[in-house]
Amino acid sequence: MLSSYHQRLKEQLKQLGDLPIPSVEAIVHSEKLHHFIQNKMLENGGFVNFQDFMELALYAPGLGYYAAGAQKIGESGDFVTAPEISPLFSDCLAMQIAQVLGVIEHPQILELGAGQGTMAADILLRLEELDTLPQYYFILERSAELRERQQHYLQKHIPHLFSKVQWLNELPQKGFKGAIVANEVIDAMGVRLIESQDGELFEKVVVSHEDKFFFEFKKADQDIEKWYQARQIAHDLPENYQTEVNFLQSVWMESLADFLEEGIILLLDYGFPAAEYYHSQRSGTLMCHYRHHAHSDPLVLLGLQDITAHVDFTSLAETGFAKGLGVSGYIDQANFLTNCGLLERMTELAGEKAEVMLRYSQQAKILMLPTEMGEIFKVIAFTKNVSLPYLVGFQRGDRRGRL
Repeated sequence: MLSSYHQRLKEQLKQLGDLPIPSVEAIVHSEKLHHFIQNKMLENGGFVNFQDFMELALYAPGLGYYAAGAQKIGESGDFVTAPEISPLFSDCLAMQIAQVLGVIEHPQILELGAGQGTMAADILLRLEELDTLPQYYFILERSAELRERQQHYLQKHIPHLFSKVQWLNELPQKGFKGAIVANEVIDAMGVRLIESQDGELFEKVVVSHEDKFFFEFKKADQDIEKWYQARQIAHDLPENYQTEVNFLQSVWMESLADFLEEGIILLLDYGFPAAEYYHSQRSGTLMCHYRHHAHSDPLVLLGLQDITAHVDFTSLAETGFAKGLGVSGYIDQANFLTNCGLLERMTELAGEKAEVMLRYSQQAKILMLPTEMGEIFKVIAFTKNVSLPYLVGFQRGDRRGRL
């Protein structure tokens, strides 16, 4: 006999467009996380803001989406990232990294959230070809399950370079010299959910009633009001306009700025500058991903689905600049990859083999077409104490003027 949670979940998935039904084991896991979050609500007076809800849903120890053991990335998971689509992506990223490592003594690389380890392996192999290997390749990974996958993948695919890879639980001491890289990390940080009503800002928080989660509105606090007033959009939003604020990214960015002594920070993610993010015709970017289906209900499939929000690159740039970093480039993914030699790399790898060139061409289309990843994904670069006439990945098509 199905539990009430199981029955309710099946009904919710049907309403969302007949999403695949999880296994009984997965549903039992999801129910455990549901009760874990309910207990957190009780400790907090009966509700949690969505930032905390999202962080628990994704990272609660042993239960959250990124903390549990299910396959997440790839055909058998819930979504596919650029490094999994083609090694061309990481090869191009390595070209930008190599340019900066070449002017730093004893450089290192730090990757934040390394997925299955594919990008780390491909970057190291390409840097080996370019004779620009770092002293160490650090990986800071919140997910114990993904860390295991990374270790297995790297041992298998780059055994001769595996000794260069070290895993961290937290940022090491200040004084880092080299390249810090994060691909699709910021979009998985918890966000606050905002809605405009009668010319005022309200926050959507999560409450529980009869063992089910719901959204409820509370008057926006001073942090949210100040944030919108600083951008002169506090009371100019249309009625029932919904959007998000990522306060966590600012704290995260500040820590990276403090940690970096010399080098580059490269952040790759989907998002917009503030003027586009908070445009009156764009109402919210929050999305969920489950078995390659996208939907907009973050209150279901707890622990079984990814929850994401687009990145406000203007806010990111403001934080970095305020912390003494140079905002040295902001560009769409297609132009970044072109500048870093994607087309030349395709020709080099394929040689005279037409079938190989066809395969790479198909991969390149996904990475670069505006209707795929080429436009919605952006790359932003911050530098500190690095003297270069230009960054190779931002030579043509730089959009810093839009920030």
